Amino acid sequence: MKPRQISAAIPVVLLTLLLAACKAGEVSPEARAESVSVRVTDVSAGQEQGIPLRFSGIVQAAQRATLTFQVSGTLRERSVELGQKVKAGDLLARVYNPALEPATDSARARLQELVTQYEQAGREWERSSRLHERGVVSEQSLEQLAARRDSLKASVATARASLAEAERLLEESSLRAPFAGRIEALLVEKDEFVAAGQPVMRLSSPNGREVEVRVPAYLLDHVSLGQVLPVWAVHDRNLPAVKGSVVEIAQGSAIRGELHPVLVSLPEASLEPGQPVEVGLTPTRVPAMTVPLLSVLRDPGGTSVFRVRDNRAERIAVQVQRIVGEQVAVHSDALKPGDQVVYAGITRLADGDIVEIRR
Repeated sequence: MKPRQISAAIPVVLLTLLLAACKAGEVSPEARAESVSVRVTDVSAGQEQGIPLRFSGIVQAAQRATLTFQVSGTLRERSVELGQKVKAGDLLARVYNPALEPATDSARARLQELVTQYEQAGREWERSSRLHERGVVSEQSLEQLAARRDSLKASVATARASLAEAERLLEESSLRAPFAGRIEALLVEKDEFVAAGQPVMRLSSPNGREVEVRVPAYLLDHVSLGQVLPVWAVHDRNLPAVKGSVVEIAQGSAIRGELHPVLVSLPEASLEPGQPVEVGLTPTRVPAMTVPLLSVLRDPGGTSVFRVRDNRAERIAVQVQRIVGEQVAVHSDALKPGDQVVYAGITRLADGDIVEIRR
């Protein structure tokens, strides 16, 4: 009985498999492929927007000087106070060096001595010259007197130079204002010893303002002489920006990471010296293709986007140049402005998938 039941069930199973095969053969490949819903946008052929950057600096006088003595000594006299206004040539301070005045007196006395000897040698040569004409003085004696006279003449010139140097050093013990301005710093107190070249005070002119900022080397190509840059006061950011003009640009160097100074001139009576400010600088715009940041894929093979043509996704390799906000500047020989790229639904896509574009 059991073998008969099994043989009867076999035709039923075969019939079922045949019917299933027929139904599968009737479905086309296009029907089996499911489309992926995506959103697309056009590749832009605009320009890469430079990010506005701000660099901090301190307003300073355009004409300023740190004053020093050329001789060492004790600061015996200081004729000015902090913040005092002075005129060009005003006496500011004086140092005392016990060797300066005696050196000047000695040089003056030495010069006077040599001048007297030179004049005496000149008179002796004149008398001997007349006697030589009469045959009383020999030619050799006359030449010796002329040589002594000429030697004393050279010594007088050397003594004059020594006296001028001594007098100049004595004058250097007095510090005078090189230009009209205001004393903005006193660096040495009275009766302190001052070495030659040591800063004593700082003087600034009320005419002209400027600010120095330091920028990376790559930004030097984006600034030029005369370029107008905005300058904001840090203490009150609600104030409108002041327009400054670039007057000096440093040259790039081979030192990695070094910042380079850029000097910006400010309008008269705009900002006060010592005031912290920020100078705005925007890199020059350059042409570039841009796509949304969401449309760029990154994997071990590099970066790419999905381009849609005839409702089919195609993976295109791109090079990311720069991220600007929500856009990405890219480069690809296979991509051109106006192409459509996927920015939503990209995680479900594979190269060659059929897509359904959602608006």
